[in-house]
Amino acid sequence: MTAGPLAVRRRGVGEPLVLLHPLALSGELWTPLAEALSDEFQVFALDLRGHGDSAWDGKPFTISDLADDVGRTLDALDLPSASLLGLSMGGSVAVDFAGRFPERVRSLVLADTTAWYGDDAATAWAERARKAVTVPRANQLRFQVDRWFSPEFAETHPEDVDRVAKIFLRTNSEAHAAASIAMGAMDSRPLLPAITAPTLVMVGQLDYATPPSMARTLADGIAGAELEILPGLRHMSLIERPALADLVRQHLRRVTETR
Repeated sequence: MTAGPLAVRRRGVGEPLVLLHPLALSGELWTPLAEALSDEFQVFALDLRGHGDSAWDGKPFTISDLADDVGRTLDALDLPSASLLGLSMGGSVAVDFAGRFPERVRSLVLADTTAWYGDDAATAWAERARKAVTVPRANQLRFQVDRWFSPEFAETHPEDVDRVAKIFLRTNSEAHAAASIAMGAMDSRPLLPAITAPTLVMVGQLDYATPPSMARTLADGIAGAELEILPGLRHMSLIERPALADLVRQHLRRVTETR
């Protein structure tokens, strides 16, 4: 379905939970997690601008623009507020949204993500953007899979890796590049003190895309945030280890029980 500017996959009943996906993927990534949580929560998996089935006008955009898309989508769904869970780029969008619209976020889960990629971010992400449009998508997969998953998981769960790879291959390369530029320009650190939602920060111990040091910056900057460092995992912690759905559930449940 389409709600406001974005395509949305919806399932379950209960308190609303919005899932925000990583760069160059889509809300389809979240199917296993959405299924696991839909017995207790109404889950909305969004396709961010230019990704999946969501439209894009071809113009540059920022992470704040993506967060504004989320707000307009919540409006279209008649949701004054919701819990947000974001992974990687989706987590960066969630940070921006929660920092600028704290009253709209009931609880927050930030997985393998960051508010800022460092002093060389613009240059590094410009190169990522260039490769997104000049290197055939299939040839980009080796780089991506190594960042996403531990070698052991990639070897023993080829069907799961293939599922994510197929989503990546279907992603619009120009939108991938535009989102990369947006990531390079992002610095949401000043927004962290404005976040009031109970927050769980999760990161794979072996995540070299958004390492534990970046997760600690988030947890230190958000009042009362909890930090979980997950042994043996790289960047796609919630995909590689489905049992982490229980950790997410416990966090969301605590917030629901206090409402």
